[in-house]
This record gives sequence, C-alpha cells and structure tokens, in this order.
Amino acid sequence: MLKDSLIDSLVNALPTNVHTDLQIPPDHRGQSDTVKGDYKYFHYGCDGQDDRGWGCGYRTVQTLASWLFYNCDLTKGQGMVAPSLPDIQRALVCMGDKPAHFFGSREWIGTFEASLVLDYFYNVPCKIVHVQGGGTDLVQVVGQLREHFERHGSPVMMGGGTDNSSKCVLGVCSGGHGAYLLIADPHYYGAELERTELQRQGWVDWTELSSLDRSSFYNLCMPQAGSMLKTLK
Repeated sequence: MLKDSLIDSLVNALPTNVHTDLQIPPDHRGQSDTVKGDYKYFHYGCDGQDDRGWGCGYRTVQTLASWLFYNCDLTKGQGMVAPSLPDIQRALVCMGDKPAHFFGSREWIGTFEASLVLDYFYNVPCKIVHVQGGGTDLVQVVGQLREHFERHGSPVMMGGGTDNSSKCVLGVCSGGHGAYLLIADPHYYGAELERTELQRQGWVDWTELSSLDRSSFYNLCMPQAGSMLKTLK
C-alpha cells in the first residue's frame, strides 16, 4: 500500500473532488446524479512512476480506492488510501488471476481486475455491467448509473474493447439533448494542477455518450458500498 511516509507528501498533494463546480450541460441540471463524498484524483505519474501507455486502469482503481477510504466504514484496508501499482500487481498474482511474470510488468488492467483488487484490499464487492456496444446500447445504462450514484455514491470505472482507455465516471445526466457522463481522465501526466485548471484543460469534463466509440463494447465496475457508507453529502 502507499506507505505512511508517502501519504503527506504525495496523496495529500493530489487534487480532491475534481468535479466540484463543473457546470452541468445546458438543459440537464434537473436530471443529474454525481459521486457523493470525497476522493483523490490519481493520474499518470502522480507517484513518480511513469506509467504512460499502460497505467490508466491502475490510476482509476486508485481513485475508486481513495473514495472507499474516505467515505466507508471498512472492515479491511482502513489505513490504506490506495494500493500502489506494485501492490495491485502483487495482489493479482497472489489471487491467481495473473502469472508470476505479471508483477513488475507494464501490462494493463481492466474492470474485472479492478473488482478483484477492491475486494482484496477493502473487502468491497463490485458489480460488473457489460454493454455490448456504444451508442444506444450505452444509453441503456444511464438508469443503472443514476441508481448507483443515488444508492452507493462511489465513482465507477469504465473500460472497453476498441475504446480501451480507462475512464473514471463521476456522474451522469440526461435530457432532451442526449446523455452525458462526467469523466475524470487518468491520462493526465505532469505537475499537479488545481481543480479549475484540470476542468479547463478537459481532464475532468462532461462527455456526451454519442461521442463514444459505437463499435466498442464497454464494461463498468460499480463498487457496492451502500451498506458501508458514512454520512455523505
């Protein structure tokens, strides 16, 4: 896990709640649901390890893990803000999901591995939702996402086939002009930016569902933490 010596100098320096004050798309303000509680935004290289090109799934898992740490009465992992990339790889090898040579590699992980990792470190089960394709198929999960944010409140990890870039979903909205996902993109690499600058540069933004790859399947990993929640705003 991220050691105590790193927490103050590293984790605390990461931006918190990067979606705050981001304007909802016009005509959707009354039909939106977003993450509840606090979380840290993890991204490429945020711990000094250059994981560009393969680490986006790990970073999204870390963001989800930080939300569990800050907002849940956990029975396991109470002292762990987020597992490190080596911790995640070691855990997947220990569970038998990956061969020994996976540890120390640059192999990516997806939503299934994310569910294993969050259960392993925090004893929190996850629901995996498979969507056969983008476009209208993806629109059908809007209701499930809305229910998730209302009941569980956590971020959601999203990955896909052709569109295999990991996405951290922080909210959903829909209206007469289509549906949108509020996405924190883990692919940012560089010095830590203020929340407003991340939003201005588009690393945290509302993404129209119709803009996602219609030829790609998508999977969503939804932590089922509703029974463990502290009082959230």
